[in-house]
Amino acid sequence: MTTCPAFTSLADPTHEHDAERRKWVLITAATAGVAAVATAVPFVTSFAPSERARAMGASVEADIADILPGELKMVEWRGKPVWLMRRTPEMLAALSALDSQLVDPASKVNQQPDYARNEHRSIKPEVFVAVGICTHLGCSPSKVPAGSSNPSMGGDWQGGFFCPCHGSTFDLAGRVFKNKPAPSNLEVPPHKYLSDSRLLIGEDDASAA
Repeated sequence: MTTCPAFTSLADPTHEHDAERRKWVLITAATAGVAAVATAVPFVTSFAPSERARAMGASVEADIADILPGELKMVEWRGKPVWLMRRTPEMLAALSALDSQLVDPASKVNQQPDYARNEHRSIKPEVFVAVGICTHLGCSPSKVPAGSSNPSMGGDWQGGFFCPCHGSTFDLAGRVFKNKPAPSNLEVPPHKYLSDSRLLIGEDDASAA
C-alpha cells in the first residue's frame, strides 16, 4: 500500500534542510497533477515568508494582483500551503447547484471564520482563500477544472479539488462532497484585506480586537 503524501510542515525542526522539504512539496504537487491529469488553469507557487516568520507562525502578506481569473496561487503560512484563487463568474454560479451533493453546504462546521460562513466561503466572492490540506489525512489535493477527463470525477464535474490519496473531492469553495473519506470542508484561515490587491493571512479584525 502506498503512503499518503501528506504535506510536511516546512517549519518542522526535525527536517534537515528547507530545500529538501521544498523538493517534497513539489514532488507531491507533481504527483497530484499526474493523478488529476493536466489542468488548464495555471498554477503558481510563491513561498514568501521568512524563516523567522515561519518559525513564529506570523501572519503573511500576499499579493493577489497578479492572479488572473481562474488562476490559483499558493503561499505558505505556518508551514501550510494556502491557496489564493480568483474565481470566475461561471465558477461562482456553479456553487449554488451543488448543495444536495455536499456534506456541509452551509459551512455549519467551524472550518472558517464567521465572515466566510457563506456559499462562496470568502470575504469577496471572487477571491477564495483556503488551506490546501485535505481534512482526511493531511494530503495535498490538486485543482481539477470543469470538464476534466479524470475518471475519478463525474461527468457533471463543475471544477474543484481532488485528493489523489484516497479520492476526496471538494468544490470550488472547498466544500467536501458526500461519501468521501474527508469528514469536513477545507479550512479557511483568518485573513483580511489590506488593500484591493493585498491580503494578510493569519490575522483578521476579529483576532486583532
